[in-house]
Amino acid sequence: MFGQKSALRGCQSVGESRAVTISKPLSQDLIEEARRQWIEHGWDEAADGMALVTSIMRIQQIYLARVNSVLRPLDLTFARFELLTLLSFTHSGALPMNKIGVRLQVHPTSVTNSVDRLEDQGFVQRRAHATDRRTTLVEILPSGRRILQKASIVLNESVFAHPGISGAEAKELFHLLRVLRMDEGDFDI
Repeated sequence: MFGQKSALRGCQSVGESRAVTISKPLSQDLIEEARRQWIEHGWDEAADGMALVTSIMRIQQIYLARVNSVLRPLDLTFARFELLTLLSFTHSGALPMNKIGVRLQVHPTSVTNSVDRLEDQGFVQRRAHATDRRTTLVEILPSGRRILQKASIVLNESVFAHPGISGAEAKELFHLLRVLRMDEGDFDI
């Protein structure tokens, strides 16, 4: 819930964040101030877009910190949670490494790192493809399904069911962001 403010400090690796609780909220909206400055400097046409992009990037930091703080006690990150979720949604519980990257929209190196960590934790295993020796499958194990169940419950209760706006607002914002994603070539329907 957004009642507790958080800020991110320092460098972050993909899927990792460190949340630092702010004891006192800022006295002004710094993005609105940046927007005002944009206009004052003659960049009126870009001011709203700058404020939008900066706001989206900031809220991504806030949500990532919230999600990872919930997952940290389970020794998971959001990247590893997403990978386990993707595998659990397949009929066989397994996917080729390259398909994982495509479906999660991440670089192959990120997939390899997440699979390495999940494999070290005993949540997934790599195995050879039955008909294509060039392909390595990643398969979710029963322990992976168990930790995913726990993680899904705490994320649903602590983050997804309480995004900080109403259900109707969340739905509207999702649709607006979907338009932006489609316009940027994220998907084509």
